[in-house]
Amino acid sequence: MTETEQESEPLELAHGDFYYEHLGYDEVRGVDRFRSTIHVQGAWNAHEQHMAPASGLLAHALERHDPREGMRIARISYEILGLIHAGECEVSTSTIRPGRTIELIQAELSAKGRVAIRATAWRLIQSDTTSVAAYEDPRIPPREECERWDGSTEWPGGYIRSLEMYSAPHHRSGNGTVWIRTPYALIDSVESPDWVRLMGLVDTANGIATRVPPGPGSWAFPNVDLQIHLYRQPSGEWLGIDNAVTFGADGIGLTSSVLHDDEGPFGRAEQILTIRRT
Repeated sequence: MTETEQESEPLELAHGDFYYEHLGYDEVRGVDRFRSTIHVQGAWNAHEQHMAPASGLLAHALERHDPREGMRIARISYEILGLIHAGECEVSTSTIRPGRTIELIQAELSAKGRVAIRATAWRLIQSDTTSVAAYEDPRIPPREECERWDGSTEWPGGYIRSLEMYSAPHHRSGNGTVWIRTPYALIDSVESPDWVRLMGLVDTANGIATRVPPGPGSWAFPNVDLQIHLYRQPSGEWLGIDNAVTFGADGIGLTSSVLHDDEGPFGRAEQILTIRRT
């Protein structure tokens, strides 16, 4: 999501082989401090963060918040509360609903004195359900059957330029399938699990099969949320996205995606859109 507000002066963003620089932990206020690099730069405004790496940063915080052995995060619900200003930001975490087998935790990203993203996550107990495990979502074409795709020909910003992307042969406007990965670490000084880094790519889904070209004189269709459901914990560095984009007739749309890693489908993502003339 984005707002139409503009910065009076362009923001100089740091460079590096990572998305965020960790500036330290403020023990008094209980927040982690970060600075976004050029690789986090958004597509709608040059002075904002792209939601994808920002959601990865919050997934990282949720993963590290009071971890419980034998439990894992099964759903993350991100609410985008406004423009996510680039540069310095803070992340805080808390437990909303503690429990022995089910708990709800929360992380917030704040920038320029206000909360920009609020993420809540259900953490559930794990058990052996191998005997009844089954998936209905079909596999997508492997990367060997896909072609290299340059998303920066359609989208500006440092985040899009940071990605390696491949599109499937059937890829078309409004319905697309891509494989994406990034060579950059999420945070400069901390190793993040595979699934966290993959969460930092999911929001790309709203830009892989645009129904109309974005930009001046056309339409804007930012998402105001991101809902991710994980029926399997993913691994590896490649994220496969198979999605469909729906535009309603009253200014509201939906991007729906099935998420894949090299082992197959592992979850779904939904993004509600606000559609506006530019």
